[in-house]
Amino acid sequence: MKQIVIINGPNLNLLGKRESHIYGAESFDSYLPKLQAAFPDVQLTYFQSNWEGALIDKLHETGFSAHGIILNPGAYTHTSVALSDAIAAITAPVIEVHISNTFARESFRHQSFIAAKAKGVIIGLGLHGYRLAIEFLLFHYNC
Repeated sequence: MKQIVIINGPNLNLLGKRESHIYGAESFDSYLPKLQAAFPDVQLTYFQSNWEGALIDKLHETGFSAHGIILNPGAYTHTSVALSDAIAAITAPVIEVHISNTFARESFRHQSFIAAKAKGVIIGLGLHGYRLAIEFLLFHYNC
């Protein structure tokens, strides 16, 4: 069975509660079973942390065994060279996902330290971006 790891960064544990006009009203915990039902032949593993080091540790832990990784680094997108370096160090393809359209927000959100190391970026399509990232990994990387 193919394994895809979904890693969410800071404040994404508050989806469904936080700024629903930007991030929507659904929590990731309620969305994950829908993804699992849509991809029954894929083992989806989910991890969320508000700590940069924990995200790096999870990339290191899964980045040599998983068939693909979907990473929403949250605000670390715009600040973390360390996350970028962790992605460069692993072999699993990484797709960067953002729920909101970061280019329609504050100018500091227009830069990503992650994008140059990711295989692709999906921005602004809500939670549906995770589904599209899975489809891309399955099609292009034979996950």
